[in-house]
Amino acid sequence: MNMLARHPLGRLLTNAGTTILLVAAILVGALIGSISESTGADLGSGVDRTVILLVSLVFFEANLATLRHARGNLRFIAVAWVTNFVVIPSIGFLVASIVLAGKPLFFTGLVIYFMAPCTDWFLGFTRLAKGNTSLGAALIPINMVTQLLLYPVYLRIFTEWQTGVDVGGVRDTLIDWFLVPFVIAAVAHVVLERVLPARIFATIMEVTTRLIPLVIALLVLEIFAANVGTIRAHVGIFALILLGVFVFFLLTYALGERISRLFDFAYPEHALLTMTTAARNAPLMLGVTVAAIPDQPLVYAALIIGMLVEFPHLTVLTQILRRQRAATELPPPTALSGRPDAPHAPIPATNSHA
Repeated sequence: MNMLARHPLGRLLTNAGTTILLVAAILVGALIGSISESTGADLGSGVDRTVILLVSLVFFEANLATLRHARGNLRFIAVAWVTNFVVIPSIGFLVASIVLAGKPLFFTGLVIYFMAPCTDWFLGFTRLAKGNTSLGAALIPINMVTQLLLYPVYLRIFTEWQTGVDVGGVRDTLIDWFLVPFVIAAVAHVVLERVLPARIFATIMEVTTRLIPLVIALLVLEIFAANVGTIRAHVGIFALILLGVFVFFLLTYALGERISRLFDFAYPEHALLTMTTAARNAPLMLGVTVAAIPDQPLVYAALIIGMLVEFPHLTVLTQILRRQRAATELPPPTALSGRPDAPHAPIPATNSHA
């Protein structure tokens, strides 16, 4: 474990600590905006700069070299891709349509939250669950590029008919704000990895990882400070958003279990599929949406509320998967010698990719 991970701040910026950070950002931002509208407006003027910083860090963190792990695992990659980008967005659309019918802005935000699989912290939970992290790393650039390319497509299919968003304008925004920074960040990652000593580069990557939750929290604070009045007027809908996210997580878990059995995935791939289909890429989607659909705080609020539930959910999933793994490692006592009181044989090693 490195120094940052041992530091109290490092521990706070991982797993459930991020949820606490986001809740604090919501409360502080709302308080500032309620006390002083001018201060809230000043904070809101920094949203664009914070978005650029956030997406730059997210893109820099991604490692395109991990794509080499996809070779020889094309079957799993194909199954995960179809599940993440065809099946799950359809499930998310149905859930949002039911719980947020007649509320187009919140509906749009929730659909955007549902449609993009995670490209960063899901790997940490996969590691905790003893899943295949090498293959999971290969999913990161695939998922990131795919969700950026499909963002305007999903808006057209799922939300344009309700919100009237100009999808053509969204496409131009993605090119200017995200595809170009993605290329620059990816090149910077490759160059720095080659020219810097491994230890220094690893430290830079660790700092980048720890900074991302802080920048997300800053963006959330700015959004709530600048738009607290509008958001507060609709706070009763937050319970519906949380209900929709809870139902979505239940459905995706059941889907992952079913697909893993259908394709006979070994436990490491089963755990990876469960995590990649559960975790959502709210940070990047929040940044994309703030830039592509400006001045729509209710859309952003739905994304942020969905993010609050994610870390507790992934923590619970980790425990469920670890118990499943333990159950497969322990044969029944009667299978060892035919006698219930026979001593257990040593637990066989598993082919874990943690």
